[in-house]
Amino acid sequence: MWRSLFGVLIVVVSAGISGCRRQEAAAPPAAPIPVVVAKVTQKSMPVQLTAIGNVEAYATIAIKAQVAGELLDVHFKEGDFVHKGQLLFNIDARPYQTALAQAQAALARDKAVAANSRTQAQRYLTLSSEGIAAASESESYVSAADAAEATVAADEAAVKTAQLNLEYCTIDSPIDGRTGAIMVKPGNLVKVADVPIVVINEVNPIFVNFTVPQQYLTDIKRYMDAGTLRVDAITPNNTGTAEQGTLTFVDNAVDSTTGTIHLRATFANTRNNLWPGLYVNTLMTLSQEAGATVVPAQAITAGQQGTFVYVVKADGTVVPRPVISNRTVQGEAVIEKGLQPGETVVTDGQVRLVPGSKVEVKND
Repeated sequence: MWRSLFGVLIVVVSAGISGCRRQEAAAPPAAPIPVVVAKVTQKSMPVQLTAIGNVEAYATIAIKAQVAGELLDVHFKEGDFVHKGQLLFNIDARPYQTALAQAQAALARDKAVAANSRTQAQRYLTLSSEGIAAASESESYVSAADAAEATVAADEAAVKTAQLNLEYCTIDSPIDGRTGAIMVKPGNLVKVADVPIVVINEVNPIFVNFTVPQQYLTDIKRYMDAGTLRVDAITPNNTGTAEQGTLTFVDNAVDSTTGTIHLRATFANTRNNLWPGLYVNTLMTLSQEAGATVVPAQAITAGQQGTFVYVVKADGTVVPRPVISNRTVQGEAVIEKGLQPGETVVTDGQVRLVPGSKVEVKND
């Protein structure tokens, strides 16, 4: 009985295995996976360095009073663009007009005294030469005349000082630039060299400061010797073209705490997109690399063993290929090792792929 039951079980299991094999043999092959592909190309690519930069005014002037007095008038609005020589402020000039008049009167009086003293001295010199007057007496008159002329010179200096103080009551802009907030309002007293009345920033041209790792210093110096280096500044949320400038300064020392070198670029800033204190992305072009191997940056995938791409073979299957990319420029990755021009790589759909997968190209 047991032998017959065991035989029946063997027959049933064998039949089940045979049925599964027939089902597997009858299953259709897996459908190709749709992907987007691109050709590996070879072209000239720029060698560039990127960094975060900070915008700095080309010049910053703090306008302070050079004479004390009441601030009477302001001839601009806060935030206005002012030109060199433009009238900005008036300080009450009446005390300085009075001081100038006093100095001019003292000068006129002392000039008359000096003229009379010199005439007296000349007269006694003549009398002394004729033996009529004593030599000591003529010498005293000459000394008095010299002293009177020295007094005139001092008075002339006092007049110039009074004139200068009167001029300081009118404050003009020393540069072309953008004004900030007015720190002292009209009606208040200003003191000599006290708090700034207003600060003016020159923004045309303007500086952008940034740092790069020290290992690029040799290349930067070499390319600067060959010509000017272009620097692009990209402002936050920028939808237009980047501001273009040139590298104008390389610091004379490397920052030992960070291992970076400070650089400065100068921009014309004709569109006034760059503002003092603004943080921007800088892109400095060192040179052009001819014949670089290039693929779209989205073709590169990060894996446990490093970066790789899926290469499409002639039979429509894919194989992963390790690659080394040294930089990305405007969405294109420069491949240092791993690909040859003319090969086809997958740029979209990699997440569904495994080695040997059959693919179907779905490029527009």
